[in-house]
Amino acid sequence: MQLSFWKTAPLLLYGVLFFLLGFATCLIGTAFLLVSGILPHTAGFALGVKIVCCSGFCLWFGMALGSVDLFVLLRYKRAERRVGLNYPQVWDLTVVLTAYNDELSIGPAVADFRGHPRVRRVIVVDNNSIDATKKNAVEAGATVVFEARQGYGYCVYRALQEASAFEDTELTLLCEGDMTFRAYDIDKFLAYLPHADIVNGTRIVEQLRSRDTQLTTFMYYGNFFVGKLLEVKYIGKGTFTDVGTTYKLCRNSALRALLPALDPRVNLEFNAHFLDRALASGLRLVECPVTFHDRVGVSKGGNSSNWRAVRVGLRMMAGIICGWRSIGK
Repeated sequence: MQLSFWKTAPLLLYGVLFFLLGFATCLIGTAFLLVSGILPHTAGFALGVKIVCCSGFCLWFGMALGSVDLFVLLRYKRAERRVGLNYPQVWDLTVVLTAYNDELSIGPAVADFRGHPRVRRVIVVDNNSIDATKKNAVEAGATVVFEARQGYGYCVYRALQEASAFEDTELTLLCEGDMTFRAYDIDKFLAYLPHADIVNGTRIVEQLRSRDTQLTTFMYYGNFFVGKLLEVKYIGKGTFTDVGTTYKLCRNSALRALLPALDPRVNLEFNAHFLDRALASGLRLVECPVTFHDRVGVSKGGNSSNWRAVRVGLRMMAGIICGWRSIGK
């Protein structure tokens, strides 16, 4: 089989999944053995032994797959042998904010981004708001675009389309209009940009997060786990710790190449879908630590509750492992 196949095969991802399956199976088999010890039952003991033996196969097979990827194929999979350096010709950018019933926050958010010296314009994509979101955005100096198709994926997809169409800026900054992110982090993004096509913000740094944000401890570690799942799928292509953040800086050339590969029907899982498709397309992604603040208004996304975050996280994992066709709806 050609080396090109092995350079793209996510063996480490499959290895991790087999290992986790083996670990879970081992726990089940051990439970059978313990129960049969307390309540003697020959059939239960025999079944427990079979389950534990099966778990051993999964554990060893998973470790074998992961070892091949880490110790044999990784040197071929690393995207860059040297640190890339590609400066944009124009450093100004277009900011695009997604919004849904954000009348309390959209005005201050627009004013914050318009106040940054590198921002050429701010566009707000209104996804069927029924409050004063549009009015407040216009009064703050933004251009408002209406997206009639309801859903976060449709809103972000439209935002990227609108911003990447401008010819006087080479860069698009995607964010939300809820004041959880700040314009001063643009300077961080621009520092990382020469090394990447897309700079993705990460909320992983504890010292840069406000104490009472909508990102609970459960969501924080769940998001980190899904990020590592994406990392093992594309081992050698980057370090990923936050797949749920909406704050990212993109080169327009990269967006124009990526947009045909994105499915706007993917809803709250769209940011993970975006990163997965970008990596599959060979784009260079770099994470940048950003500050994360208390939300102004009420959350309507995956952070509204831990239970909703679990469902979104599981769908992200399903998309990363099995593909996104089953996720888009």
